[in-house]
Amino acid sequence: MKYLSIFLVLTLLICSNKAIAGSTQSNVSGSNTAIEGGYTGGATTYESGSTNTSTTSNSTSSNIRSAPPTANAPSFSAQSQDVCATGMSAGIQTFGIGVSGGKSFRDMNCERIKLSKVLYDFGMKVGAVAILCQDERVFEAMINAGTPCPIDGKIGKDALALWKKYDFERPDYKAYVKRMKKREEVEPIIIHKKKVLIDKKVKWSEPK
Repeated sequence: MKYLSIFLVLTLLICSNKAIAGSTQSNVSGSNTAIEGGYTGGATTYESGSTNTSTTSNSTSSNIRSAPPTANAPSFSAQSQDVCATGMSAGIQTFGIGVSGGKSFRDMNCERIKLSKVLYDFGMKVGAVAILCQDERVFEAMINAGTPCPIDGKIGKDALALWKKYDFERPDYKAYVKRMKKREEVEPIIIHKKKVLIDKKVKWSEPK
């Protein structure tokens, strides 16, 4: 009986301390605390009078295409080299593929001048002039100066006679033929003017 009485007392104490929802709990020391809102144990649930705050995070993805690499065209420099050539290069680049290339071109006039200088340094002055005469501008200038370019070992008047005989070998042959045709067209007009002046007894002088 003694142990049964102790068990009943402890049971009453435990039951008196249980909090019931919607009721008021009495404390020995302190104020009464009301538990409201319809809270139940286990899974957390909320009834009316309470709020549930949720946070939504939206992420955006970007579609950014990076710039393509640059196609490097090969470089060509002739500033510090004793060469008679010029270079040209180009390149094109797309997102898929890049292509570049280059090429060098011979400067024939530069080569001609260098060869002429070498011949002149060796004392071959006629040979130096002859190689320069391969340029039609030099050839025409020499003819107009009365010092025709060398041909077949001939110089001066002998060279001029050969150039007239084999005029198709002239470097300026196309320009020479065009000039001769123009002279043939003008020649009759000059002869006609000359005849008219003679009939008028006016002294004729060749045009300068």
